[in-house]
Amino acid sequence: MAGAVRVDLDGFPVQTLTICMIGGGGFIGSHLCEKLMSETEHTVLAIDVYSDKIQHLLEPGHPWNSRIEFHRINIKNDPRLEGLIKLSDLVINLAAICTPADYNTRPLDTIYSNFTDALPVVRYCSDNGKRLIHFSTCEVYGKTVGSFLPKDHPLRQDPAFYVLKEDESPCIFGSIEKQRWSYACAKQLIERVIYAEGAENGLEFTIVRPFNWIGPRMDFIPGVDGPSEGVPRVLACFSNNLLRGEPLKLVDGGVSQRTFVYIKDAIDAVMLMIENPNRANGHIFNVGNPNNEVTVRELAELMSEVYCQVSGKPMPEVPTIDVSSKEFYGEGYDDSDKRIPDMTIIKKQLGWEPQTSLPDLLHTTLTYQHRTYANAVKQAMAKSTASH
Repeated sequence: MAGAVRVDLDGFPVQTLTICMIGGGGFIGSHLCEKLMSETEHTVLAIDVYSDKIQHLLEPGHPWNSRIEFHRINIKNDPRLEGLIKLSDLVINLAAICTPADYNTRPLDTIYSNFTDALPVVRYCSDNGKRLIHFSTCEVYGKTVGSFLPKDHPLRQDPAFYVLKEDESPCIFGSIEKQRWSYACAKQLIERVIYAEGAENGLEFTIVRPFNWIGPRMDFIPGVDGPSEGVPRVLACFSNNLLRGEPLKLVDGGVSQRTFVYIKDAIDAVMLMIENPNRANGHIFNVGNPNNEVTVRELAELMSEVYCQVSGKPMPEVPTIDVSSKEFYGEGYDDSDKRIPDMTIIKKQLGWEPQTSLPDLLHTTLTYQHRTYANAVKQAMAKSTASH
């Protein structure tokens, strides 16, 4: 509760911080800002080009109004960025292009956003002695070692060949022609710059590798809370299909395996990183839930079941259709077979373990999205009626 003395995992009082949160207006940033405002005395300087998802926190009348500021800044070319970093004790960089469809169609923007635009942030933190929590991606692991074995090889089932460890697993990408890896390469390279700054110049850093964080306000539903065109990530794609009564599109049969973690569980992990620098500095953390592992096809089936419960609608006659990755994403797409995180380091350093099951997090997320979509339809109908 805000106002109470907070202590870290070693029993010491937590220092009250001013946090510069780049990308603070997005999905993760909005949930992190909520937690920081409602449960701590920390101050947030939120930087983004949009504020829709944190507008409820910026409205007057909250007890935390003096502790949160929104700065509409595009970090590509705004000289105010370094000044805000200088005012802060901690910088959290959430900014990225992280939509798979863009990796093929906008590879240069993807590389510039995730590497080039992140470089000044790292440099400003290093030059001014500011601690950095940088959000990377589980995609830096690329393909698993096991994916190169024959499909019927028994070692493909050995966790040593597919579970992803921060300090051991190699980062294996596809050929240059597979531009889908532009995102992962850019993210890996900025990780290496941060690590090198720590080794050579004493930068205090923590790197976060999220494994599919899911919850209200995630990603976008085209034409509702995001652009009319575009392809969001898999769960939002499926949500979009369900909301519009369309079959869920399974790319290349939906055989890839993924894990999903509830946003509030993941935010608890980030809070531990923020308030336990002695335990978090210099570490890379997987943040995911290996207990919530499913194939993409299984995810589609489970989401269809949960959505029928949430909406009261019957199961569609044709719940899924198969499409090729070329048809769905365009030329140059490639993918990893599995993304299963090893949780040893984060459990040892921070004592964090995820709590929420996949059915429960899907129920919460789909309930939110169903209500959001229903409200958007009502508003569109009212607007159409008023204009006639």
